[in-house]
Amino acid sequence: MVLFNVIFSPNAREQLREYVDYIFYTLMNDVAAESVYLDAGETLEELQHLAASIKLCENPKLRKHGYRVIHFRRHDYVMLYRVEKRNVYVDAIYH
Repeated sequence: MVLFNVIFSPNAREQLREYVDYIFYTLMNDVAAESVYLDAGETLEELQHLAASIKLCENPKLRKHGYRVIHFRRHDYVMLYRVEKRNVYVDAIYH
């Protein structure tokens, strides 16, 4: 089985931080904030194994650049990523 090297971009890292901070500080829900953060970590781990098996995005512009989307398991968030050889570049996270 091929394991991919997952590279979490500064942009994606900042987006995740903003989502978690909003849940923690604005909604004042530390349990939910931690749950989203942990779910993101589990999704990154899944990408190590599944990255190339997920289909390309249906949007033609995203498909053209090789983007794929993986959904968080327990929350309504997605990671936008691309695969280049054995590297997976997570470029964005969206809610």
